Amino acid sequence: MQNIADLHVQIYSDGADLSNIVEMAARPWIRGFTTNPTLMRKAGIRDYEGFARSVLQAVPDRPVSFEVFADDQAEMERQALTIAAWGPNVDVKIPVTNLSGVFSGRLIRRLGEAGVAVNVTAILTLDQVRRVAEALAPETAAIVSVFAGRIADTGIDPVPIMVEAKRLLQAKPRAQLLWASPRELLNIFQAETAGCDIITVPPEILRKMGIVGKNLADYSRETVEMFYRDAEASAYRIDTSALVAAQLDGQGLANRLTEYDLNRFHHGSHRVVGCGTALVAGDARN
Repeated sequence: MQNIADLHVQIYSDGADLSNIVEMAARPWIRGFTTNPTLMRKAGIRDYEGFARSVLQAVPDRPVSFEVFADDQAEMERQALTIAAWGPNVDVKIPVTNLSGVFSGRLIRRLGEAGVAVNVTAILTLDQVRRVAEALAPETAAIVSVFAGRIADTGIDPVPIMVEAKRLLQAKPRAQLLWASPRELLNIFQAETAGCDIITVPPEILRKMGIVGKNLADYSRETVEMFYRDAEASAYRIDTSALVAAQLDGQGLANRLTEYDLNRFHHGSHRVVGCGTALVAGDARN
């Protein structure tokens, strides 16, 4: 597996907690930031513009994406132009469709022609990527956010889709392909393999970057140690006294287990299920 320093894909931190944003801004390999109204609501943000300006004050030197939240295209455009004026490093997130499924192509084109760097978001199909590519202004930087994690949630491998999405964007060299909604650290390396330009990653996944390249045998032993420590800390106990007594009597393993089962479960029977034992309440069979 590649070292994080060797990756070509740019890692953006995704979230709406200002303390997390400040923490991630201290890491030079974090190349940008994204957020959205849902993340902001979960974080308890009430003042949209006030929060956005606080983020831009904390991160003046890297791209930050803020999203419009109107459904009417005229109001979406007014919001986009207002958001873009908050700072030179702002990308404006535009949903690929409105609530009725109407494609936002004309709005994307108008904003690009006005010099607004858009981040077209909530894309899940290659047809949407194709239509967005056609709408992008070639002279203006743009981000095309494909929600690979949501694609994977449906049981579809997103990697081939991202490879094809990158090919579809070749005609717009200022457009960057973004892998959105990652589910695990592996997605960063999948995005790299697929040729994505950017991947957005939440802080809880980014904090795992220290184990990239870790020796798996060492990781296995540490996992065993974790289970042991937690069991000890919880003071869990299993009564093995009957088996110990049977062993001291010199009985064979099969006899010891049979005697143990009969004594332990005399009010019900049990049967082997996979690698375990299932009790059958009130069942007299042995």
